[in-house]
Amino acid sequence: MTGSIVFDPLLAWQLIAILGALALIGIAIAFSRGLRGWGLRGLAALVVLAALAQPSYQAEDRAPLSDIVLVVEDKSASQSLGARLGVTEDAAGSLITDLRTRQNTEVRRITVGDGEGDTGTLLMSAVSDALAEEPRGRIAGVFLLSDGRLHDLERTPDLPAPMHLLLTGKETDWDRRLIVKNAPAFAILGEPVTLTLRVEDEGAAPDATETTIDISVDGEEPQQFAMPIGEDVDLPITLPHGGLNVIQFSVPTGEEELTDRNNTALVQINGVRDRLRVLLVSGEPHAGGRTWRNLLKSDSSVDLVHFTILRPPEKQDGVPVSELSLIAFPTRELFLEKIEDFDLIIFDRYKRRGILPAIYLDNVRSYVEGGGAVLVAAGPDFASADSIYRSPLADIIPAEPTARVFERGYQPEITELGDRHPVTAGLSGTESWGRWMRQIDVDPIAGDVLMSGIDDRPLLVLDRVGEGRVSLIASDHAWLWSRGFENGGPQLDLLRRLAHWMMKEPELEEEALWAEPTGQTMRIIRRTLEDSIGAVTIIRPDGTEEEITLDEVSPGQFEALYTGAEIGLYRLSEGDQDAVVGLGPAAPREFEQTIASGDALEPAIDATNGGVRRLEEGLPGIRAVGEGRPAAGRGWLGITPREAYETLDVTQTPMLPGWLVLLLASGLILGAWLREGRRT
Repeated sequence: MTGSIVFDPLLAWQLIAILGALALIGIAIAFSRGLRGWGLRGLAALVVLAALAQPSYQAEDRAPLSDIVLVVEDKSASQSLGARLGVTEDAAGSLITDLRTRQNTEVRRITVGDGEGDTGTLLMSAVSDALAEEPRGRIAGVFLLSDGRLHDLERTPDLPAPMHLLLTGKETDWDRRLIVKNAPAFAILGEPVTLTLRVEDEGAAPDATETTIDISVDGEEPQQFAMPIGEDVDLPITLPHGGLNVIQFSVPTGEEELTDRNNTALVQINGVRDRLRVLLVSGEPHAGGRTWRNLLKSDSSVDLVHFTILRPPEKQDGVPVSELSLIAFPTRELFLEKIEDFDLIIFDRYKRRGILPAIYLDNVRSYVEGGGAVLVAAGPDFASADSIYRSPLADIIPAEPTARVFERGYQPEITELGDRHPVTAGLSGTESWGRWMRQIDVDPIAGDVLMSGIDDRPLLVLDRVGEGRVSLIASDHAWLWSRGFENGGPQLDLLRRLAHWMMKEPELEEEALWAEPTGQTMRIIRRTLEDSIGAVTIIRPDGTEEEITLDEVSPGQFEALYTGAEIGLYRLSEGDQDAVVGLGPAAPREFEQTIASGDALEPAIDATNGGVRRLEEGLPGIRAVGEGRPAAGRGWLGITPREAYETLDVTQTPMLPGWLVLLLASGLILGAWLREGRRT
């Protein structure tokens, strides 16, 4: 039970002060005039002013509350290095036992793991959340058992009691870290991209100025190079193929190094083409030729060379040669010397006229077999005796003309195989496509038929020849779609996909296996022309294997989600297809800095008069210290008893009841009046 005097004024304190000042002035005037009752009048005024302040005696029935001490255990990934986790658990157990033996003390044990994603150790967030659940007036201290590597220092709360750091790790710890300072998401094929690498030694590292680094692409046999320590090194890399390139860098683990988790870095770069070099060979001017030209010129990434035969040799119109303004086309240079510079050659309604000798066309055949691409847009000429099929190109063209040409309207259709092939898959709405008015009858002798026309005859045939690819469109009326004839059709999508397939873009491969990573989860995708596939084998970074079954999500495409527990390189295989993918960040925040240190927390700890102690020196003793006093010393750390309490009951007794005020005030005023009256 405790008591105190409290006031509940009837008027504002400012008004009471004004009344007091007026009373004091009146008393001073009475005193200056020699009135004998000035003292009694002053006492009467004092009684009235005291009554206006309304003093009471307040008695409280209080129950003391215990002090609360927070013990925060860091169990993030960096705490798993060495013996830190075991040391932390043992120290936490001993500390909690010591605190619980103290009178009037409660302990709140808080465990902090890794933050979601790659946010690191959110130690201060955990402390702030714990403080929000406890009365601030009962917090007597905070003990952090951690390596001091946290990633939310900006969330440090304003603590009412000392905060201490019990530091795990040893002074002899050292670590070597590989850093990739810049890693672009995209790079142009054929052009080197520069990556900046750095190897750093931290802690009590041995004296060393150089190490080695292994570099591998897509899991292939690594190449080894010398690497200086503590210096930035610019490494130019040329991507070997389009699509995702997974580049792995690793440095060897040093003797007694703390961890090798940060000795490896993964960089995933998408290879893209800078320019697409296309040679368009038109046999004669026609409406479709302009459509091809407009389509190719509309893409700024396409370098187009257009060879059009405007004046065939058989044309005899009597125009003198001297009056012709045509420039001789460099056919020898293009078809013999620089043919390898082109990514795609298109023959649009071309037929043999002797302008391109057989040796040129034979060179085109060799160009395809060596990895080039040829697209044939066939017109009536393809079915004639002068067809380019009657040339060395017959060895690579996937269908043979029958000499029949159909001149009637029909609606192109996607075949069953075309529904599964990435070039034509998803081109929905065939029922609303406009008609084409001509089709060349061909017999497929190789490749895949993706589109059909009149009476299910082949319309679009694709084939692989040697290292290259060939496409045949058995009609020269695709341009009708671009003109919007009968609502048109997806000409732009079809021809773009066709060109990209011929350029061997990975996303348009009909037989492919790849994965799209997001954090620790990847979407595994298998594309095939077959009706079914087997299970995909996954080889984890630690070498263990696992099989996963994929579900068909669309014709020819199978998918599944997989979450990997480890950060690193995963290898996938199914049949003759394989792929590699990296899961997790290239440099996890938990392993960016692994040497235990209290430097980051020292300003916040000093602000609360706390201290930093290494657990390898032993667990410090616990003392009670006054608020605002130093709470850390040699071999001990302090907590501040808060002497908090809970009020159970409150009673108030007025010190000046109304009757007493009336009696005292009237008596004093009457006494002053009588005293002054006797004098007169």
